[in-house]
Amino acid sequence: MKHILIGGLEVSCLGLGAMSMSGFYDIGAGSDEESTRTIHRALELGVTHIDTAEIYGPYINEELVGRAIKGRRDQVVIATKFGFVSHAGGGPGVIDSSPANIRIAVEGSLKRLGTDYIDLYYQHRVDRNTPIEDTVGTLAQLIKEGKIKHIGLSEAGVDTIRRAHAVHPITALQTEYSLWTRDPEAELLPLLRELGIGFVPYSPLGHGFLTGQIKSPEDLADNDWRKTNPRFIGENFQRNLRIVEEVKAVADQLGATTAQIALAWLLAQGNDIAPIPGTRRVARVEENIASESIELSSEQLKRLNNLTPASGERHSEAGMAAIDR
Repeated sequence: MKHILIGGLEVSCLGLGAMSMSGFYDIGAGSDEESTRTIHRALELGVTHIDTAEIYGPYINEELVGRAIKGRRDQVVIATKFGFVSHAGGGPGVIDSSPANIRIAVEGSLKRLGTDYIDLYYQHRVDRNTPIEDTVGTLAQLIKEGKIKHIGLSEAGVDTIRRAHAVHPITALQTEYSLWTRDPEAELLPLLRELGIGFVPYSPLGHGFLTGQIKSPEDLADNDWRKTNPRFIGENFQRNLRIVEEVKAVADQLGATTAQIALAWLLAQGNDIAPIPGTRRVARVEENIASESIELSSEQLKRLNNLTPASGERHSEAGMAAIDR
């Protein structure tokens, strides 16, 4: 698999998001054993970049990734995140990027991952109660101590990114980006390229919508959080199916799946973009990785670039409130 540089860090052009391996989507029966096989298969196929976070589970996703990469540490760029768990009594779901909280969080992540350093350590959400300068200053000290190698931000806005980068170079920004979430193109991508920061799109398949496998809200289990996502509800769902139909038309031309076309489009957006599609299925990893070999024509790219924007916000009201804009 092709390798690219994101902010000076070498990664495979496609990574693997591990979130769905620990209960964040109810997509049918699964197991830690199956998830481990999926991670191992991804590594066999050339994936080097695995993304997790302390909030996933919470905690158990990092433990799973740690077990899966045992004995294979030198093959993997481990990315994990802090700041969505307050260790001062607030607990999971409470945003806290204070220096003291970071210190506790990093030690926990190192232990769960079974490693003595983290390659890419992200602030999961911007903490409005802690100046970004204080957060990045603490992370810079962790780099000096050898506990982390690179600093990342997730869902940070333009002003925060500039302020953070002025304290210590930021390696990567993680934000949702896909054929139905094009928001980063207006301001974020130009800024990242100006500063030499890599871009790691999460949910590159629109939380599974762009796979074409979800035909109706009834296809989702009652406890699947996507049933609260505005894009999966009511008339928005029906409107957004039209986007999938357009992607499928291109996929049919190339004998590919809609998921592969969605990923191929992302890979065509630049050599500083490293998507992390998530799955816990070996077959899906194999399908996703095959997208690297798909060449989209200029006409196909134009058609995809001109898709009707998705209907509905990309997160619930509470989810959008946590995003730095």
